Amino acid sequence: MDVKVFDNKDQASEAAFEFIKAGLANGATTLGLATGSTPIPLYKHMTDSDLDFSNITSVNLDEYVGLAPTNDQSYRYFMNEHLFNLKPFKETFVPDGLNKDAEAETKRYDQVIADHPIDIQLLGLGQNGHIGFNEPGSDFNGGTQKVHLTQSTIDANARFFEKEADVPTYAYSMGIGSIMKSKKILLLAFGENKADAIQKMVEGKPTEDVPASALQNHADVTIMIDKAAASKLSK
Repeated sequence: MDVKVFDNKDQASEAAFEFIKAGLANGATTLGLATGSTPIPLYKHMTDSDLDFSNITSVNLDEYVGLAPTNDQSYRYFMNEHLFNLKPFKETFVPDGLNKDAEAETKRYDQVIADHPIDIQLLGLGQNGHIGFNEPGSDFNGGTQKVHLTQSTIDANARFFEKEADVPTYAYSMGIGSIMKSKKILLLAFGENKADAIQKMVEGKPTEDVPASALQNHADVTIMIDKAAASKLSK
């Protein structure tokens, strides 16, 4: 793991943009993308740039079960608003939250990932150490799955909804095994509330209790964090 600590999230996000830019210059054609507040500054750098994404494919990590793409809390809507409507991609893939057949949808999305090997996978980090919606206890070798979200994840996401009762309790998520197949992984995390998860991910032993600790077993992981998120690292 290559851990890079920045004074603030703005500096880290700018460095993340340069990382993506260099990856595209070196031939990357498929990006694995994430949602949530963490990557928004990075996506702003991408949309403000003169980079051309018209030959780039994106594969998103996850989507809430039960939300239509037109729902303003869906991750498809988020990606359209923050990136795709402003920087058209060749193809964009997000799990289908309206597919009630979980087995069919997870198999379909595993095939999407197999057909579009990810060159650079962007990740955020949950306070409980989740990546994507792979909650504690997730199989390190797992593929796409329908996940029952933990209460801590629901609590963390409630700020985006009018009331907590509106937060979906299930999501489709790319599995840790699929994430680990990416050629390069870039993880961003900002704020003191991520410090515990960062410390366990980087300095603890790999354990399914901390899903992100699986990244210790990947050959090419870059972690970009601010000083607050790095505050509990021993080094």
